[in-house]
Amino acid sequence: MKINGGIRFVETGLRSSLRAMHVQSEIVAMVNENVTGFDKIGYQRQEPVVSSFTEFIGVHGLSQTVDDQVGRIIKVDNPLDFAIANKGYFQVLEPEGIRNTRDGRFKIDKEGNLLNDEDAQVLSNAGVPIKLHVVPEKLEDIKVDAKGNLSVFNKKTNKLEYVATLGVVDSNGVLVMEPNVKQGYNEYSNVLLQNEFIGLMPVIRNFEANRQIFMIQNQNLQKVISQLGSAN
Repeated sequence: MKINGGIRFVETGLRSSLRAMHVQSEIVAMVNENVTGFDKIGYQRQEPVVSSFTEFIGVHGLSQTVDDQVGRIIKVDNPLDFAIANKGYFQVLEPEGIRNTRDGRFKIDKEGNLLNDEDAQVLSNAGVPIKLHVVPEKLEDIKVDAKGNLSVFNKKTNKLEYVATLGVVDSNGVLVMEPNVKQGYNEYSNVLLQNEFIGLMPVIRNFEANRQIFMIQNQNLQKVISQLGSAN
């Protein structure tokens, strides 16, 4: 007795070409998002990930991962702008919950609450919103060291008084012990435009190749349909 087994996968070339073009279009969209985010503060590059079965299941086999390399750190004039020179994220409290961000453009309100650009509260390493017990007349009276320890100069005591430590966590939510926070700096994206454009070239070529195959197959199908019609 002989037992035969296996898997046979058969489909039209038109469907295969369309699926490939769809996948390549999604990759182009990811690259375009990176190019758009080039000048955004705190933006992290998105890396397309193509699974082994993308050829058969299309865009469902396509995902993306975050490139967590440190971006371009540039000095600015605002003492409440911070950049993390190592891997990690600030934590802010929004109505939907806690969000991680590399964007360290902060401010304080009249009550001394430390907020981000979107008025979300900045969290300490204890997971609670940071509030200064002294609201300084000048932002220069607020100091943050490399470990994220925030202090404010109190005119009444004539001393620099500790307030809290900025909460800097990794992608798993674990506190980063040596974040290397830089006061008076912004971190722009870690996108390298030349790499994005170079990586885009084979994707575009593949798209064009599949488009040509689709057009040839479509023309051949039209000829067959035309010939069948004339035969009747």
